[in-house]
Amino acid sequence: MDDVNVIKLPVTEEREPAKKRARPPKFDPKVEVQKRQRNVQSLAVLGQTDSSVKLLEELVFGAEDELVERLVEEDEEQTGSLLLEDQCEESRDSEDENEAHLHLQSGKKPAWVDEDDELEEEVDMKHRYRRDLIRGEAESTMSKQKLQQRMREQFQKSMGGTPSWAESGIKRKKHKDDEDEEEDEDDLLRRTGNFVASSESLPSGILRMKKCLHANSARPSEDRLTTVQFHPSAQVLMTAGLDQSISLFQVDGKTNPKIQSIHLERFPVHKAQFSVDGETVIATSLKNKMFYLYDMMEGQITPVHAVRGLNEARVKEFSVCPEGGTLLLTGTNGYLHLLTLKTKEVVRSMKMNGNVSGVAFSNDGSKVFANSEEGEVYVWDLRSSRCVNRFTDDGCVKGTSIAASRNGQYLACGSQSGVVNVYSQESCLNSANPKPLKAVMNLVTSATSLAFNPSSEILAVASRAEDEAVRLVHLSSLTVFSNFPVSKRKIIYRPSCLDFSPHSGFFSLANNKGHAPLFSNNNKIIF
Repeated sequence: MDDVNVIKLPVTEEREPAKKRARPPKFDPKVEVQKRQRNVQSLAVLGQTDSSVKLLEELVFGAEDELVERLVEEDEEQTGSLLLEDQCEESRDSEDENEAHLHLQSGKKPAWVDEDDELEEEVDMKHRYRRDLIRGEAESTMSKQKLQQRMREQFQKSMGGTPSWAESGIKRKKHKDDEDEEEDEDDLLRRTGNFVASSESLPSGILRMKKCLHANSARPSEDRLTTVQFHPSAQVLMTAGLDQSISLFQVDGKTNPKIQSIHLERFPVHKAQFSVDGETVIATSLKNKMFYLYDMMEGQITPVHAVRGLNEARVKEFSVCPEGGTLLLTGTNGYLHLLTLKTKEVVRSMKMNGNVSGVAFSNDGSKVFANSEEGEVYVWDLRSSRCVNRFTDDGCVKGTSIAASRNGQYLACGSQSGVVNVYSQESCLNSANPKPLKAVMNLVTSATSLAFNPSSEILAVASRAEDEAVRLVHLSSLTVFSNFPVSKRKIIYRPSCLDFSPHSGFFSLANNKGHAPLFSNNNKIIF
């Protein structure tokens, strides 16, 4: 019974008491040194027969510098033989690499190559996008390689040479070295002030001109433009035309925002010019005796209805005297009238044979060169109103225009035949029969506009009788720049007025389409 009522539990084995973990022995530097010495002695015996064990011993026990030197010597011995083999291969490829440096514009491999470009196919050159690349009737078709070369040449010609970003790595490195040497000169450009580049910096042959956005793109004229002029001190350009308006633009070559525009009721502007100080605009019309004075500082427009002492039916052509405060009006029958703006009256007049076709001032403003339609040039002393010299323009039948350089060195006379004679101002002042330094014969129609740039390095000649009839002359060599106009497309059309910015950074003109095409001169770094 007792055994029935008792529940037996499973017998559990008795567990042994847990043993404590043995603590690691404390680090004893002295014992460690003794172990290392014993290891050194045992390895030294092995190192006598095995050099690799000796190298391992030196690495384990701190002789790292000696080991590294040995490894370097062994590596140099192994690579020396490989270099000799590579030199043989490099000598074979040296000629190919040299040719590649000459022909490739960049040392880098192209990021992407079109397999279709490698196919030898003939391209139809009669397409309207490729007609300008044809040099003869025989080139009705052209291979892709030749077409690519032709397009590269046209691009380089329009850019005035290879751009810096397209040059090879060697050329860019050379330019970089030159820039490091001229670091002191570049520091000068970070300072404020007006710095004009010397004439020696302008090369002949190719002019680095770039086409910019039209100067008056913010407000194109609705009729023919008659005037374009840069402000004498500010980065501003003025346009005027037959749409009875005068507009001012801030010139940056990118957006050319409009500053202001004024409308003159029933007054189509024939000519507008800044005063010497740049604070006033003088504007004349086609058939009016009245002219306007626009004070830009006050924003006031003043009409001048009558001029005392002036017996002319209209006031059309005029020039601003360099001394300031006076205008030289071109009258009929060979008359020139000197008008003072302060009292609005004529102080003196000069008379020449034939009608006046153009006037130009000497650099100091004391002399006036007047070109007549009969081909004669008169030199007047402005203070005494006396003719000091007179000569016939060489080969000229009818004179059309005249311009004088600001440095007092050159005088240019244009004729109806398109020939522009360039004289020395000194010979024109002293000789009765001066000979031209150069006869520019690149125009085939009447030379109606002439303009020297402020530094007297470039002479611009133009004719309003034909589209794209504009040429730029390098005065030092008396040669015409071959890459202007910069595009074969019509962008200039028929020019009627030319002007350069105060430091020749920009060049603009007025055309019969109501636009003022703008070009930047990359040889000049300032406006």
